[in-house]
This record gives sequence, structure tokens and C-alpha cells, in this order.
Amino acid sequence: MTLATNPARSCTLTPIGHVRTPWSKGHCPKNMALAREAGRPATLIIDPPWRQGLTGLDRATHLILLGWFDADRDALMQQPPHLSVAQGCFALRTPARPNPIGVSIVRRSSLGVAAGLITVDALDWYDGTALLDIKPYYPSTDLHPDAHVREP
Repeated sequence: MTLATNPARSCTLTPIGHVRTPWSKGHCPKNMALAREAGRPATLIIDPPWRQGLTGLDRATHLILLGWFDADRDALMQQPPHLSVAQGCFALRTPARPNPIGVSIVRRSSLGVAAGLITVDALDWYDGTALLDIKPYYPSTDLHPDAHVREP
């Protein structure tokens, strides 16, 4: 099934770089917890036009990363192996969704503004994934200790 889109609400995204990870299809951790357990750092490579935007990022120990995944865009209902009933893609962390935007929170290990290189503790993305944006993680506003997701 191909879903109709409204061209009046379309948007254009411009990657700011890409990631270097040790992961490929079939050999990638399913989530950040497993990526951290593997103990394999990743590198964010920022394209030259966007490197100045890294100025001041050294104040942040953790970053929010947004990436564009190569995934099915029409799978609105899915049943992951850990659930007994199908769920809508918006109720899951699956990359298969209308806009396959991935989000991960990582610990920054190093930052080279001039070279456009950021090393992070781990990342559960395929090598070469397009990096759309970087935001500093603020524990004062981003942390929600009472948040939870109950089983279906």
C-alpha cells in the first residue's frame, strides 16, 4: 500500500553529515542499551558548511541525534517479536514509519569543531546513516522520571 501525501505539507530535509559506526544490516544492535553494551564508539562526521554550528557544543555532555533511516515507509501496523499483538508504528520505536527519522541520546566523548568530528559512546545506527540534526540534551527539561510505557 502506498499512502497519499499532501504536497502542500511537504518539507525538505538537508543532512548535516553522516555517521561512522561498526554496524551494518543484520549486525546492528536493536536499541541504544544493546549498543552501549557492545562498547563500540561511533563518529559523527559533519559536512563543512555546518561545522560552525558546533561552536559551544562542548558545554553538553550528552546529545540528541536525529537521523534519516533507510526503512519501509508504509508499514503502519507492525508486530515486533517482543509483543503479542500488532501495534501502530507511532506506538513503537521502529525505524519503519512514514518519515523514518531516528532519534538517539548519546554521550559525547570528543568534539573537533574545525574537523567536524564528534565521537560518541555508542550508536545503534547503520554505518553511513544521514545525520539530520544535533541538539544538546538538557536534563533539566528533557528528563521525565515519571514517564513509562505499559505493555499492550
